[in-house]
Amino acid sequence: MLICGLKLTHDGGLALVEDGRLRFSVEMEKLDNSRRFQPLDRLERAEDVLAREGVALGDIDRFVVDGWFAPQGQDQRNPLLHVSHQGRPVVLPVAAYQDLPGADVLARHDFIGLPLGSARHAYSGYHHSTQHLMGSYTTSPFARRGQDALVLVWDGGMTPVLYRVEPQPLRVTRLGELFPLYGSIFADFCAALPPFRGSHQPAAQDPQLMPRNLDVAGKAMAYAALGTDDPGFDTVLTEQLDTMELSFTMGDDLAHALKHGAASPWPDATDADLIATFQGYVGRRLHAALGAAVRGRDLPPRLCLAGGCALNIKWNNLLRSSGLFEQVWVPPFPNDSGAALGAAATEWARTSGRAVLDWSVYQGPRLRPALDDPPGWTSTACDVNGLARELHDTGAPVVVLTGRAELGPRALGHRSIFAPATDAGMKEHLNRIKDREEYRPVAPVCLEHRAPELFAPGTPDPHMLFDHDTRVGWEAKVPAVVHLDGTARLQTVNDRQSPFVHELLTAYEKLSGIPLLCNTSANHKGRGFFPDVASAAAWGRVPAIWSEGRLYRRT
Repeated sequence: MLICGLKLTHDGGLALVEDGRLRFSVEMEKLDNSRRFQPLDRLERAEDVLAREGVALGDIDRFVVDGWFAPQGQDQRNPLLHVSHQGRPVVLPVAAYQDLPGADVLARHDFIGLPLGSARHAYSGYHHSTQHLMGSYTTSPFARRGQDALVLVWDGGMTPVLYRVEPQPLRVTRLGELFPLYGSIFADFCAALPPFRGSHQPAAQDPQLMPRNLDVAGKAMAYAALGTDDPGFDTVLTEQLDTMELSFTMGDDLAHALKHGAASPWPDATDADLIATFQGYVGRRLHAALGAAVRGRDLPPRLCLAGGCALNIKWNNLLRSSGLFEQVWVPPFPNDSGAALGAAATEWARTSGRAVLDWSVYQGPRLRPALDDPPGWTSTACDVNGLARELHDTGAPVVVLTGRAELGPRALGHRSIFAPATDAGMKEHLNRIKDREEYRPVAPVCLEHRAPELFAPGTPDPHMLFDHDTRVGWEAKVPAVVHLDGTARLQTVNDRQSPFVHELLTAYEKLSGIPLLCNTSANHKGRGFFPDVASAAAWGRVPAIWSEGRLYRRT
């Protein structure tokens, strides 16, 4: 069975699952230097993706469209999406954004009228919350082992809800809401403060206009290291939030009360203090509520995280180190970048009864071939050992483009800028050439078997979604990857999951004695990964590009 999953709203994408195996998952932002969070609102782009992959529309057995909000004033149980096909407006009914208590979490909604090619196709839909849930579980190690697991789903427009997945036979149970805060509250709170106010969009009651501030949360997570997290204010924050009705303006209202209220409880706090404390507060509240939900109950000691909130490595790390669970899983695409995959995975699990996917993180768009050297650049043959020597001998960053792109928002070695981490100035240099704020961290990518020597805990983390402390003695050796608070957003690699990056780091370690490199995404500011060598050359802010066995140098 060939299933095509579609995410039409922000972070739009298309994924193809064949008999439980992911063939590819393509996010619109990763095509043709498109803007980040690009929707798939022109359906002919889906046709283009399928054609690039050699898939005929007639070969697809099922189309699945992710659920979403209805515009304000419409029935939220029957949302309509407004897109286009070949310049003509199209209105598509989809499933609702979130499942309701007591309803079947895996309920399948059937529709007709999806225009692709010269025909209108039948399609199905699942709740947006359901695709997050199943996208996380079906890609987890628990699914591979046929184990029950809990799944915490917390996305921008929903409150945190805990589920249980029993795979044999497949059954999903909604265990309940943890507390009444929308997942966007941290980003909205930070966007109302001066450091991020320039990118702040006014609060909107119309949920079709949600989410806003998509680019704020990641920056604010880094900015928090400039401040002090004071848990002594947790009670004050709870009291403030308890006076508010659940809405998308809670973050704005809280920031205003703390910053400008007549009786501000913390008048001498800096913006960084407020951001650090509120981030810490949300993590502690999540930890406490989750602990209360699982203690004393016969529930599996395994947790999957899903939804955009699972991109917060501080919260992830707190839950993983809490002792509540034997293992915590976060997929590399917990936000809506994995929604097309999650929709297809839900259809496969429900249809087949087998809630597991065969997948790899390197199944994004193909790299467009370089037919000629870009103007102003020359290339020579260069193997991976040569790339390692280039990094070691020059000490300069190199754009690396190879194979299929990564799934999700993190560059994990196939669309990366690699650089030595031994110079403290490298972080500043990378932030400068990428037009990023100086407080932003640069991540380390490290050989998995060496990581415990450099970091604590140094456990395998192939998708850069957890926090690690840099061990004493190594801060001075690899200063470029140490964040302001002494932590690092570590990515580990082995020869099974990331053979190319593992080979590069092994070669680099032989030359330098250092088993890691700096790793940051290769992209224009505000856009997806470079799709080809020509795009990286046009950007032109590093002296060398390596791609598929060739090293390109600027002349």
